Amino acid sequence: MKFAKWVFLIAGIYGILAVAPMYFSEARIARDYPPAITHPEYFYGFAGVTLAWQFAFLMIASNPSRFRLMMLPAVVEKFSYVIAVLFLYSQQRVNTLILSSAVIDLVLGILFVLAFLRTPKA
Repeated sequence: MKFAKWVFLIAGIYGILAVAPMYFSEARIARDYPPAITHPEYFYGFAGVTLAWQFAFLMIASNPSRFRLMMLPAVVEKFSYVIAVLFLYSQQRVNTLILSSAVIDLVLGILFVLAFLRTPKA
């Protein structure tokens, strides 16, 4: 259970530190990775949903046995991004920087699966 606690705690803290700055980065992203964001509702919607999941990870870390079943949608959250980025990268629609972010999610997704398997039912 300590394993799951640490995995989800680290994932939640890392995620908050990585995602929260997106709310202040729209102009920089448009400048550094043109074209400009044409649908800000998708950009901020992605940031909001992703940030909410980071708090869910912290909640899971607080009591892994109690929130064990929440680990399953957490795995889906990680692997759905990995699959999407791999597909887009294969079509040359995203760059290697985005691909590297998917590698981080792949590692976290694998750790989430291991945490689920190692955590006893409540």
